[in-house]
Amino acid sequence: MKILSIETSCDDTGIAIIDTKGNKNPSFDVLSNIVSSQTIHQKYGGVYPAMAKREHQRNLVPVLIDALKKAKLLTLEQAQISDFKNIEKILEREPELYKKMITFLKKYAKPDIDLISVTNGPGLEPCLWVGVNFAKALSSFWNIPIVPVNHIESHILVNLLDLPAQAGNPKIKFPAIALVVSGGHTQIILVNGIGKYKILGETRDDAAGECFDKCAKILGLGYPGGPIISKLAEGYTLNAKPYTLKLPRPMISTKDYDFSFSGLKTAVLYAWQKTPASAKISGVAGMAAEVQQAIIDVLIKKTMRAVKNFNAKSLILGGGVSANQELRKQFLNRVQGLGSRVKLFVPKPDLSTDNGLMVAVAGYFNKNKKISWKKLVADGNLRIK
Repeated sequence: MKILSIETSCDDTGIAIIDTKGNKNPSFDVLSNIVSSQTIHQKYGGVYPAMAKREHQRNLVPVLIDALKKAKLLTLEQAQISDFKNIEKILEREPELYKKMITFLKKYAKPDIDLISVTNGPGLEPCLWVGVNFAKALSSFWNIPIVPVNHIESHILVNLLDLPAQAGNPKIKFPAIALVVSGGHTQIILVNGIGKYKILGETRDDAAGECFDKCAKILGLGYPGGPIISKLAEGYTLNAKPYTLKLPRPMISTKDYDFSFSGLKTAVLYAWQKTPASAKISGVAGMAAEVQQAIIDVLIKKTMRAVKNFNAKSLILGGGVSANQELRKQFLNRVQGLGSRVKLFVPKPDLSTDNGLMVAVAGYFNKNKKISWKKLVADGNLRIK
Protein backbone atom coordinates (compact mmCIF):
# COMPACT_ATOMS: atom_id res chain seq x y z
CA MET A 1 0.00 0.00 0.00
CA LYS A 2 1.38 3.38 -1.02
CA ILE A 3 0.35 6.31 1.16
CA LEU A 4 0.71 10.00 0.31
CA SER A 5 0.55 12.23 3.39
CA ILE A 6 0.11 15.97 3.93
CA GLU A 7 1.08 18.02 7.00
CA THR A 8 0.28 21.76 7.40
CA SER A 9 -0.60 22.14 11.09
CA CYS A 10 1.75 25.08 11.71
CA ASP A 11 4.61 26.54 9.67
CA ASP A 12 6.09 23.44 8.01
CA THR A 13 4.70 22.20 4.69
CA GLY A 14 5.31 18.46 4.67
CA ILE A 15 4.48 15.77 2.11
CA ALA A 16 5.72 12.18 2.29
CA ILE A 17 5.12 8.95 0.42
CA ILE A 18 5.62 5.51 1.93
CA ASP A 19 5.15 1.95 0.71
CA THR A 20 3.92 -0.40 3.43
CA LYS A 21 4.05 -4.19 3.59
CA GLY A 22 2.64 -6.59 6.15
CA ASN A 23 -0.19 -6.25 8.64
CA LYS A 24 0.67 -7.39 12.16
CA ASN A 25 4.30 -6.32 11.82
CA PRO A 26 4.27 -3.77 9.00
CA SER A 27 7.43 -2.50 7.38
CA PHE A 28 7.67 0.99 5.94
CA ASP A 29 9.68 1.87 2.87
CA VAL A 30 10.14 5.65 2.79
CA LEU A 31 9.91 6.74 -0.85
CA SER A 32 10.10 10.46 -0.08
CA ASN A 33 9.77 12.91 2.78
CA ILE A 34 9.88 16.58 1.77
CA VAL A 35 9.54 19.43 4.26
CA SER A 36 9.50 23.12 3.37
CA SER A 37 10.08 25.22 6.48
CA GLN A 38 8.78 28.79 6.51
CA THR A 39 11.79 30.88 7.49
CA ILE A 40 9.77 34.06 6.86
CA HIS A 41 8.53 33.96 10.48
CA GLN A 42 12.02 34.38 11.96
CA LYS A 43 12.09 38.14 11.56
CA TYR A 44 8.73 38.45 13.36
CA GLY A 45 9.68 36.29 16.35
CA GLY A 46 6.76 33.89 15.98
CA VAL A 47 4.30 32.26 13.61
CA TYR A 48 1.49 34.38 12.21
CA PRO A 49 -1.38 32.07 11.09
CA ALA A 50 -2.47 34.20 8.12
CA MET A 51 1.08 34.44 6.85
CA ALA A 52 1.68 30.72 7.40
CA LYS A 53 -1.54 29.92 5.51
CA ARG A 54 -0.35 31.95 2.54
CA GLU A 55 3.02 30.19 2.52
CA HIS A 56 1.32 26.77 2.57
CA GLN A 57 -0.71 27.80 -0.46
CA ARG A 58 2.52 28.65 -2.27
CA ASN A 59 4.44 25.58 -1.13
CA LEU A 60 2.06 22.64 -1.42
CA VAL A 61 2.20 22.00 -5.16
CA PRO A 62 6.00 22.39 -5.47
CA VAL A 63 6.49 20.13 -2.43
CA LEU A 64 4.08 17.56 -3.91
CA ILE A 65 6.00 17.57 -7.19
CA ASP A 66 9.31 17.07 -5.34
CA ALA A 67 7.83 14.22 -3.26
CA LEU A 68 6.39 12.43 -6.31
CA LYS A 69 9.60 12.93 -8.28
CA LYS A 70 11.78 11.50 -5.49
CA ALA A 71 9.38 8.55 -5.14
CA LYS A 72 9.60 8.02 -8.93
CA LEU A 73 5.83 8.44 -9.22
CA LEU A 74 5.76 11.63 -11.30
CA THR A 75 4.69 10.99 -14.89
CA LEU A 76 4.06 13.56 -17.58
CA GLU A 77 0.65 13.26 -19.24
CA GLN A 78 -1.25 15.83 -21.25
CA ALA A 79 -4.66 15.57 -19.59
CA GLN A 80 -7.75 15.99 -21.77
CA ILE A 81 -9.86 17.15 -18.85
CA SER A 82 -11.69 20.43 -18.56
CA ASP A 83 -14.04 19.76 -15.64
CA PHE A 84 -12.40 21.10 -12.51
CA LYS A 85 -15.64 22.24 -10.82
CA ASN A 86 -15.10 20.16 -7.67
CA ILE A 87 -11.59 21.50 -7.23
CA GLU A 88 -12.71 25.06 -7.87
CA LYS A 89 -15.37 24.71 -5.18
CA ILE A 90 -13.04 23.03 -2.68
CA LEU A 91 -10.33 25.66 -3.16
CA GLU A 92 -12.58 28.69 -3.51
CA ARG A 93 -10.78 30.34 -0.55
CA GLU A 94 -7.33 29.42 -1.87
CA PRO A 95 -7.23 31.00 -5.36
CA GLU A 96 -3.43 30.91 -5.65
CA LEU A 97 -3.35 27.24 -4.70
CA TYR A 98 -6.18 26.54 -7.14
CA LYS A 99 -4.22 27.98 -10.07
CA LYS A 100 -1.09 26.01 -9.18
CA MET A 101 -3.08 22.82 -8.74
CA ILE A 102 -4.91 23.05 -12.07
CA THR A 103 -1.58 23.55 -13.85
CA PHE A 104 -0.20 20.50 -12.02
CA LEU A 105 -3.19 18.26 -12.77
CA LYS A 106 -3.16 19.17 -16.45
CA LYS A 107 0.53 18.30 -16.75
CA TYR A 108 0.96 15.12 -14.69
CA ALA A 109 -0.79 11.74 -14.57
CA LYS A 110 -2.48 10.23 -11.53
CA PRO A 111 0.26 8.57 -9.45
CA ASP A 112 0.21 5.00 -8.14
CA ILE A 113 -1.15 5.95 -4.69
CA ASP A 114 -3.61 3.88 -2.64
CA LEU A 115 -4.39 6.24 0.24
CA ILE A 116 -4.10 9.91 1.17
CA SER A 117 -3.60 10.83 4.83
CA VAL A 118 -3.76 14.40 6.07
CA THR A 119 -3.43 16.19 9.39
CA ASN A 120 -6.82 17.65 10.30
CA GLY A 121 -5.93 18.83 13.82
CA PRO A 122 -4.90 20.04 16.28
CA GLY A 123 -2.95 23.06 15.10
CA LEU A 124 -3.43 26.51 13.62
CA GLU A 125 -6.81 26.23 11.93
CA PRO A 126 -6.07 28.49 8.92
CA CYS A 127 -3.02 26.33 8.19
CA LEU A 128 -4.87 23.06 8.73
CA TRP A 129 -7.60 24.07 6.28
CA VAL A 130 -5.09 24.61 3.47
CA GLY A 131 -3.75 21.07 3.84
CA VAL A 132 -7.21 19.59 4.32
CA ASN A 133 -8.62 21.31 1.23
CA PHE A 134 -5.57 20.30 -0.80
CA ALA A 135 -6.08 16.67 0.26
CA LYS A 136 -9.80 16.87 -0.53
CA ALA A 137 -9.08 18.20 -4.01
CA LEU A 138 -6.58 15.42 -4.73
CA SER A 139 -8.90 12.76 -3.33
CA SER A 140 -11.79 14.05 -5.41
CA PHE A 141 -9.87 14.37 -8.68
CA TRP A 142 -7.79 11.20 -8.41
CA ASN A 143 -10.54 9.15 -6.73
CA ILE A 144 -8.19 8.01 -3.96
CA PRO A 145 -9.52 7.25 -0.43
CA ILE A 146 -8.65 9.70 2.32
CA VAL A 147 -8.09 9.35 6.07
CA PRO A 148 -7.82 12.21 8.61
CA VAL A 149 -4.94 12.01 11.08
CA ASN A 150 -4.49 13.51 14.55
CA HIS A 151 -1.28 15.54 14.76
CA ILE A 152 -0.50 14.39 18.32
CA GLU A 153 -1.01 10.73 17.43
CA SER A 154 1.38 11.22 14.49
CA HIS A 155 4.12 12.35 16.88
CA ILE A 156 3.58 9.17 18.90
CA LEU A 157 3.31 6.68 16.04
CA VAL A 158 6.34 7.93 14.11
CA ASN A 159 8.33 5.95 16.70
CA LEU A 160 7.06 2.78 15.00
CA LEU A 161 8.64 3.70 11.69
CA ASP A 162 11.93 1.78 11.90
CA LEU A 163 11.23 -0.85 14.54
CA PRO A 164 10.57 -3.94 12.36
CA ALA A 165 13.54 -3.21 10.11
CA GLN A 166 16.16 -2.91 12.83
CA ALA A 167 17.52 -6.18 14.22
CA GLY A 168 17.40 -6.32 17.99
CA ASN A 169 15.26 -3.19 18.25
CA PRO A 170 12.58 -3.84 20.90
CA LYS A 171 8.94 -3.38 20.00
CA ILE A 172 6.91 -0.83 21.89
CA LYS A 173 5.13 -2.60 24.74
CA PHE A 174 1.98 -1.34 26.39
CA PRO A 175 0.94 0.32 28.58
CA ALA A 176 3.19 3.18 27.52
CA ILE A 177 3.54 6.80 28.55
CA ALA A 178 3.96 9.36 25.78
CA LEU A 179 5.30 12.87 26.28
CA VAL A 180 4.45 15.05 23.30
CA VAL A 181 6.22 18.35 23.73
CA SER A 182 6.43 21.12 21.12
CA GLY A 183 5.77 24.78 20.50
CA GLY A 184 2.03 24.30 20.66
CA HIS A 185 1.57 21.24 22.86
CA THR A 186 2.87 19.73 26.08
CA GLN A 187 0.93 16.59 27.03
CA ILE A 188 1.49 13.40 28.99
CA ILE A 189 -0.60 10.63 27.44
CA LEU A 190 -1.34 7.10 28.63
CA VAL A 191 -1.09 4.77 25.63
CA ASN A 192 -2.81 1.41 26.16
CA GLY A 193 -2.37 0.48 22.49
CA ILE A 194 -2.47 2.03 19.06
CA GLY A 195 -5.62 4.13 18.99
CA LYS A 196 -6.15 3.80 22.76
CA TYR A 197 -5.15 7.06 24.41
CA LYS A 198 -5.93 9.04 27.55
CA ILE A 199 -4.53 12.49 28.26
CA LEU A 200 -3.20 12.47 31.83
CA GLY A 201 -1.99 16.05 31.90
CA GLU A 202 -1.14 19.04 29.76
CA THR A 203 0.01 22.62 29.98
CA ARG A 204 -2.38 25.15 31.47
CA ASP A 205 -0.78 28.04 29.58
CA ASP A 206 2.43 28.13 27.54
CA ALA A 207 3.73 24.94 25.97
CA ALA A 208 7.39 24.07 26.64
CA GLY A 209 8.45 25.02 23.12
CA GLU A 210 6.57 28.30 23.41
CA CYS A 211 8.43 28.98 26.65
CA PHE A 212 11.75 28.38 24.89
CA ASP A 213 10.74 30.85 22.17
CA LYS A 214 9.54 33.55 24.57
CA CYS A 215 12.60 33.25 26.79
CA ALA A 216 14.86 33.47 23.74
CA LYS A 217 13.03 36.63 22.68
CA ILE A 218 13.58 38.16 26.14
CA LEU A 219 17.28 37.34 25.89
CA GLY A 220 17.47 38.82 22.39
CA LEU A 221 18.40 35.51 20.76
CA GLY A 222 15.95 35.30 17.86
CA TYR A 223 13.40 32.73 16.69
CA PRO A 224 12.89 29.79 16.96
CA GLY A 225 14.28 29.86 20.49
CA GLY A 226 14.73 26.17 21.31
CA PRO A 227 17.73 25.43 19.06
CA ILE A 228 19.45 28.71 19.97
CA ILE A 229 19.05 28.19 23.72
CA SER A 230 20.19 24.57 23.35
CA LYS A 231 23.35 25.58 21.50
CA LEU A 232 24.23 28.28 24.05
CA ALA A 233 23.50 25.91 26.93
CA GLU A 234 25.76 23.26 25.41
CA GLY A 235 28.66 25.66 25.19
CA TYR A 236 28.07 26.87 28.74
CA THR A 237 27.98 23.33 30.11
CA LEU A 238 31.16 22.35 28.32
CA ASN A 239 32.98 25.32 29.86
CA ALA A 240 31.59 24.49 33.31
CA LYS A 241 31.21 28.13 34.25
CA PRO A 242 29.55 28.91 37.60
CA TYR A 243 26.03 30.34 37.41
CA THR A 244 24.23 31.32 40.57
CA LEU A 245 20.70 32.21 39.38
CA LYS A 246 18.12 29.53 40.15
CA LEU A 247 14.91 29.85 38.14
CA PRO A 248 11.60 28.38 39.40
CA ARG A 249 10.36 24.96 38.27
CA PRO A 250 6.60 25.68 38.04
CA MET A 251 4.25 22.91 39.26
CA ILE A 252 7.11 20.42 39.59
CA SER A 253 5.82 19.13 42.92
CA THR A 254 2.06 19.09 42.26
CA LYS A 255 0.45 15.66 42.34
CA ASP A 256 -1.21 16.02 38.93
CA TYR A 257 0.42 15.70 35.51
CA ASP A 258 -0.26 19.25 34.35
CA PHE A 259 2.31 21.88 33.42
CA SER A 260 2.61 25.66 33.55
CA PHE A 261 5.51 27.48 31.94
CA SER A 262 4.27 31.08 31.89
CA GLY A 263 5.72 31.71 35.37
CA LEU A 264 9.14 30.58 34.21
CA LYS A 265 9.00 33.02 31.32
CA THR A 266 8.06 35.85 33.71
CA ALA A 267 10.92 34.93 36.07
CA VAL A 268 13.36 35.11 33.16
CA LEU A 269 11.99 38.53 32.19
CA TYR A 270 12.41 39.99 35.69
CA ALA A 271 15.85 38.43 36.19
CA TRP A 272 17.11 39.70 32.84
CA GLN A 273 15.78 43.20 33.48
CA LYS A 274 17.79 43.30 36.72
CA THR A 275 20.96 42.06 35.02
CA PRO A 276 23.41 44.93 34.30
CA ALA A 277 24.06 45.52 30.62
CA SER A 278 27.76 44.83 31.18
CA ALA A 279 26.93 41.34 32.49
CA LYS A 280 24.40 40.30 29.84
CA ILE A 281 26.90 39.31 27.17
CA SER A 282 28.83 37.02 29.49
CA GLY A 283 25.72 35.84 31.32
CA VAL A 284 23.41 34.89 28.45
CA ALA A 285 24.81 31.37 28.07
CA GLY A 286 24.33 30.67 31.76
CA MET A 287 20.77 31.96 31.62
CA ALA A 288 20.10 29.78 28.56
CA ALA A 289 21.42 26.72 30.38
CA GLU A 290 19.26 27.45 33.42
CA VAL A 291 16.14 28.00 31.27
CA GLN A 292 16.72 24.71 29.49
CA GLN A 293 17.34 22.79 32.71
CA ALA A 294 14.28 24.26 34.41
CA ILE A 295 12.08 23.04 31.56
CA ILE A 296 13.77 19.63 31.46
CA ASP A 297 13.46 19.16 35.22
CA VAL A 298 9.70 19.68 35.13
CA LEU A 299 9.16 17.48 32.08
CA ILE A 300 11.20 14.62 33.53
CA LYS A 301 9.73 14.77 37.02
CA LYS A 302 6.11 14.69 35.81
CA THR A 303 6.69 12.14 33.06
CA MET A 304 8.70 9.67 35.13
CA ARG A 305 6.07 9.82 37.88
CA ALA A 306 3.46 8.83 35.29
CA VAL A 307 5.70 5.97 34.13
CA LYS A 308 5.90 4.71 37.71
CA ASN A 309 2.24 5.21 38.64
CA PHE A 310 0.90 3.46 35.52
CA ASN A 311 3.53 0.69 35.46
CA ALA A 312 4.50 1.69 31.95
CA LYS A 313 6.68 -0.68 29.92
CA SER A 314 7.62 1.97 27.35
CA LEU A 315 8.27 5.70 27.35
CA ILE A 316 7.65 7.49 24.05
CA LEU A 317 8.85 11.01 23.27
CA GLY A 318 7.64 13.16 20.39
CA GLY A 319 7.28 16.74 19.22
CA GLY A 320 9.82 19.39 18.27
CA VAL A 321 11.24 19.86 21.77
CA SER A 322 12.09 16.14 21.91
CA ALA A 323 14.84 16.92 19.39
CA ASN A 324 16.69 18.70 22.22
CA GLN A 325 19.82 16.60 22.83
CA GLU A 326 20.09 17.42 26.53
CA LEU A 327 16.46 16.44 27.07
CA ARG A 328 17.09 13.12 25.29
CA LYS A 329 20.25 12.43 27.29
CA GLN A 330 18.65 13.08 30.65
CA PHE A 331 15.55 11.01 29.84
CA LEU A 332 17.80 8.15 28.69
CA ASN A 333 19.76 8.31 31.95
CA ARG A 334 16.56 8.14 33.98
CA VAL A 335 15.16 5.24 31.99
CA GLN A 336 18.43 3.31 32.13
CA GLY A 337 18.29 3.68 35.88
CA LEU A 338 15.14 1.55 35.83
CA GLY A 339 16.96 -1.40 34.26
CA SER A 340 15.17 -3.41 31.58
CA ARG A 341 11.68 -2.70 32.89
CA VAL A 342 11.10 0.37 30.69
CA LYS A 343 12.29 1.08 27.14
CA LEU A 344 12.70 4.58 25.74
CA PHE A 345 11.57 5.40 22.20
CA VAL A 346 12.58 8.71 20.62
CA PRO A 347 12.32 9.58 16.91
CA LYS A 348 15.28 10.82 14.91
CA PRO A 349 15.67 14.60 15.45
CA ASP A 350 14.35 15.43 11.97
CA LEU A 351 11.25 13.34 12.69
CA SER A 352 10.63 15.05 16.03
CA THR A 353 9.66 18.24 14.26
CA ASP A 354 6.56 18.40 12.04
CA ASN A 355 6.84 16.33 8.86
CA GLY A 356 4.70 14.38 6.43
CA LEU A 357 6.32 11.04 7.24
CA MET A 358 4.78 10.87 10.69
CA VAL A 359 1.38 11.56 9.11
CA ALA A 360 1.93 8.72 6.65
CA VAL A 361 2.71 6.25 9.46
CA ALA A 362 -0.35 7.39 11.40
CA GLY A 363 -2.37 7.13 8.20
CA TYR A 364 -1.39 3.48 7.86
CA PHE A 365 -2.55 2.63 11.39
CA ASN A 366 -5.82 4.50 10.74
CA LYS A 367 -6.39 3.09 7.26
CA ASN A 368 -9.69 1.56 8.32
CA LYS A 369 -11.04 5.00 9.25
CA LYS A 370 -11.37 6.32 5.70
CA ILE A 371 -14.05 8.95 5.16
CA SER A 372 -15.54 10.71 2.16
CA TRP A 373 -13.54 13.78 1.19
CA LYS A 374 -16.84 15.70 1.44
CA LYS A 375 -16.94 15.00 5.21
CA LEU A 376 -13.36 15.97 5.97
CA VAL A 377 -12.96 19.10 8.12
CA ALA A 378 -10.15 20.79 10.04
CA ASP A 379 -10.32 21.17 13.82
CA GLY A 380 -7.67 23.31 15.47
CA ASN A 381 -8.67 22.00 18.93
CA LEU A 382 -8.90 18.32 18.02
CA ARG A 383 -8.23 16.04 21.01
CA ILE A 384 -6.48 12.70 20.95
CA LYS A 385 -8.68 9.84 22.16
